Amino acid sequence: MNSKEIFSNRVDDYVKYRPTYPKEALDFLYEEVGFKADSVIADLGAGTGKFSKLLLERGSEVIGVEPNKAMAEAATASLKGEARYRQVNGAGEHTGLPSQSVDFIVCAQAYHWFDRDGARTEFQRILNPNGKVVLIWNSRKLTGSPFLERYEQLLRTYGTDYEKVSHKNITIETLRPYFSNDSLKLNQFSYDQQLDEAALKGRLLSSSYTPAAGHPDHEPMIAELSNIFKDTQSGGVVAFEYVTELYWGEV
Repeated sequence: MNSKEIFSNRVDDYVKYRPTYPKEALDFLYEEVGFKADSVIADLGAGTGKFSKLLLERGSEVIGVEPNKAMAEAATASLKGEARYRQVNGAGEHTGLPSQSVDFIVCAQAYHWFDRDGARTEFQRILNPNGKVVLIWNSRKLTGSPFLERYEQLLRTYGTDYEKVSHKNITIETLRPYFSNDSLKLNQFSYDQQLDEAALKGRLLSSSYTPAAGHPDHEPMIAELSNIFKDTQSGGVVAFEYVTELYWGEV
């Protein structure tokens, strides 16, 4: 399955169990990066519309660019009635948008799927002069609690291509060549989800690298997840902790 179709069978879990983004990160975009209520923002790899929704709540006009039909349909269903939202079938390297048509580009939990050279060329084409690009990830903490450490080991044991598709290999050093004039900056914010066992299972299955039902490793993985939850829960939940990483600059 290619990268543009990889989430097709995970949309329901993605909608229900993937995290949103911290208010502080959105405040930073509008107070420091320069986003405004009248900004035109292209959300590339918009997925099910989680980040688009937050931008719409701030009054901005959002163009959601997403190649996966199932995810785009979920975004449309979630954001129907939003007059300032437009859905486009396109990808980070080929958006189909007119040249110099957007003030900002955001890629939320998506840029690691793009061809970086192709995306940079497209970013330069569609951005207005002085426009900026924002790359944002909720980066799961790998250590700091027994739950986090055992969950990471679960993924290393059962993940089908975990190391290959994880965005953990993205750093400010690896991104810097794709931004101009040494403009790239990184700001970080804390965020967490409090998940009961059902939500934890859904969060696990929303990831592209976990074996789906029917795979021989699926049932053993779910059994081990249940053991992890029982051993590490407190008050019926576990803390799924993130560092929200916000990279931004000019291309």
